[in-house]
Amino acid sequence: MLIGGLYSFKHGREIIEAQYPGTFAEVEHTVVSIDARNYLTKESAEKTMVGRMLYSPKGLNKAFKEAFFAKGWVNRRVSCDYSKLYYVNGYQPASSTQGAFRDMDFIKNHVGVEVQFGKYAFMVYNVCAKMTIFHKLGFINVGIEIVPVKEFADQMSTGVSYFEQFVWDLEHRGASDIDIPVLVLGIAA
Repeated sequence: MLIGGLYSFKHGREIIEAQYPGTFAEVEHTVVSIDARNYLTKESAEKTMVGRMLYSPKGLNKAFKEAFFAKGWVNRRVSCDYSKLYYVNGYQPASSTQGAFRDMDFIKNHVGVEVQFGKYAFMVYNVCAKMTIFHKLGFINVGIEIVPVKEFADQMSTGVSYFEQFVWDLEHRGASDIDIPVLVLGIAA
């Protein structure tokens, strides 16, 4: 695979290069070490592309997990203890929230990495909520979000979001004081 796009949100690239030397090179090496052709394994059943071979997000995620873990990155999971203080009188939830959690795909030296081949909302959640939460909890200082460029997303199931769309929205949204620096990488097969 290769990196086809770079977007520095809140100076993410500059901060990573200045304060975490070698991290970007390690992430870039991890991306290029994955041969996307090995994951062109999903036969589409969608009516607009029946029988077409597509890239498997599950397979790609597994490849990223193996590659990052081999370099000493770790997954970090935190339990969610949801408050019951906000239920109105008389309401009793039908199901338990025990076991709920949030996790960051990969963390090393206070840099958090998320790989996202899903719907658009997950990209936004990763950068605008999850990375902020993990920063507030003291696990990360900066983030890297790895997403497909449009050309690559078009070779996956419908609905997979992409780099160009995400960057446009971040630019038009602007940065908030609670946002952390994030380097968004657009990857291609």
